Amino acid sequence: MNKRDLYTDLLIKILANTIYGDPPSEQARQDFDPSARKDGRHWSSIIHAMLGRIKILANTIYGNPPSERAKRDFDPSVRNDGSDWPSVAHTMVGIRRLENLRDLTQRALDENIPGHFIETGVWRGGCCILMRGILAANKVLDRKVYVADSFKGLPPPKIEQDAGDILYTYPALAVSEAQVRANFEKYGLLDDRVVFVSGFFQDTLKLLDVSPFALLRLDGDMYESTYTALEQLYPRLSLGGFVIIDDYGCFPNCARAVTDYRAKHGIAEPLHEVDWSGVWWQRAAV
Repeated sequence: MNKRDLYTDLLIKILANTIYGDPPSEQARQDFDPSARKDGRHWSSIIHAMLGRIKILANTIYGNPPSERAKRDFDPSVRNDGSDWPSVAHTMVGIRRLENLRDLTQRALDENIPGHFIETGVWRGGCCILMRGILAANKVLDRKVYVADSFKGLPPPKIEQDAGDILYTYPALAVSEAQVRANFEKYGLLDDRVVFVSGFFQDTLKLLDVSPFALLRLDGDMYESTYTALEQLYPRLSLGGFVIIDDYGCFPNCARAVTDYRAKHGIAEPLHEVDWSGVWWQRAAV
């Protein structure tokens, strides 16, 4: 394995915190039902190479190792699937979806697909940190990672398709921009190639004067957030570029938004399954 792959593999393990194995948060223990989440029945409950190695060996990323109880409660298979809610890890998407993001980001570079990278809905910033790390590992200087989030949690539902959604009531989903910036700094990856887009997607994405994109990663959970992101960003996606939908298998409203958008615009490229929740497709090159 070359140095680049060693670095990005380690970065994935750090972001998901499979190194020290932090347990699910107390809120997750009370509210989270992985089996129900997998089939969508309880969808509102969700919820540089050696430098990186030195940081994780010294554990400057997350602090002290977990207690013996935490070690007992940590389940690597669950973290692999991204079906728990980590207490301190910088992402909840799990190893498989991180590896998918790593692979598609690298493909975009290897296949010379023009454009930048964006995630809409970043939580603690882990996926954006991974994309920025991959750019650093490839010594790419002419692309940016756009970090789009309200940094205040999800909005109350405003349209019929999102009626009954209660995600806006979860304060743990409101991670501040300052905290996400601090997380980037812990990996030595906060610089002018990281651009923060702060506000609800309905207000910010239409004003984002950026094009093209090589990869879109959408993690908006709700119908309106997902549809708005597709509506505003997909036309700017380069031919051959990639779309990743984090919550397709988790939230029915998210899947419906994807289905509706694809049908409206005649998008026939096949959906590829990542795990129980994530899917992706590649925009046709011609």
